[in-house]
Amino acid sequence: MTFKETSLPGAYLVELSPRSDNRGWFARTYDKAAFAQIGHHDDWVQMNHSMTCQTGAIRGMHFQHPPKAEIKLVRCVAGRVFDVIADLRAQSPTFGRWFGTELSADNGHMLYIPKGFAHGFQTLTADCQLIYCHSAYYSPDHEGAIRYNDPRIGITWPLPISDLSDRDASHPLLNDQFTGLTV
Repeated sequence: MTFKETSLPGAYLVELSPRSDNRGWFARTYDKAAFAQIGHHDDWVQMNHSMTCQTGAIRGMHFQHPPKAEIKLVRCVAGRVFDVIADLRAQSPTFGRWFGTELSADNGHMLYIPKGFAHGFQTLTADCQLIYCHSAYYSPDHEGAIRYNDPRIGITWPLPISDLSDRDASHPLLNDQFTGLTV
């Protein structure tokens, strides 16, 4: 696998190196020693799998507050999504900036998301499935989110929005008092 640092320090696009033959392919999706080279030493303690049916649907932008902040590793295993992260780390040189990339079953890429980032995605096809590895257990008391269309972040979603949960539509906008997450 190859790690390519994104424009947001500490976040990586992970490209797999599948081995193919007449039966299909095989790829390693996690290697403790390889991930240690980018500074990842946490254990994955929880895995989640999501299914989003409609093209153009948005999920996000979610994170967990410290001390339950989490690292995520996200992979699309069916369909195609525009996966987005926003840097919410206090005093980060890229605070308030976002990065988006296509994750798909075809390209096999994964996105490594450090603590202190909000995460979300928009489906580019119908019936998208994502698998998430988390370095911390889900904690409702530490759950955080920002609105998908927060003007302070300014995410450019590629498609018109076709579906959005009431919950995601009602997440707060960042205000001038928000100085970031200390992770």
